[in-house]
Amino acid sequence: MTQHEDIDLKRYIRNIPDFPKPGILFYDISTLMREPDAWQIAMGRLARQIAPWEPDMLAAVESRGFLTAAPLADRLGCGMLMLRKPGKLPGATISHTYDLEYGSDTLQIQADAIKPGQRVVVMDDLLATGGTLSASVTLLQKAGANVVGASVLVELTGLGGRAKVDAPVKTLLSYDE
Repeated sequence: MTQHEDIDLKRYIRNIPDFPKPGILFYDISTLMREPDAWQIAMGRLARQIAPWEPDMLAAVESRGFLTAAPLADRLGCGMLMLRKPGKLPGATISHTYDLEYGSDTLQIQADAIKPGQRVVVMDDLLATGGTLSASVTLLQKAGANVVGASVLVELTGLGGRAKVDAPVKTLLSYDE
């Protein structure tokens, strides 16, 4: 065991009640990112989880997925692409619209971002109900990717989102709420 194995990264995640609306407990990763040593440890742990999937590309979900995908792509020596809201990517895009609890949303990828069969890992900050992560996997598959996994910093296990994702999921920190 290395000296960093015993560091509890949950100590660096701030919980904010009633944000963005009453009844929601928000897990704020910005406090983790502000601590250089803790952030380095978090990225190292995520890299160790993802490396066995041997990704060609990390697919970052807008916008907080960008925060983990960029440093991890650098560490793993793979590419990175962005899954964005409509109107944010130049050139031809592929879209996927999906249902949320109260409405719908759309994600897009540039049509030339994936070579058929490339091994892709989806990156986001949080897995809650699974809608966005599931939609990301579907969009990437539509674009020709071989989605080998999904990785998140925080999972709210009590909401059952993992069951909706059509790919193996790795989580750095789990909360039962």
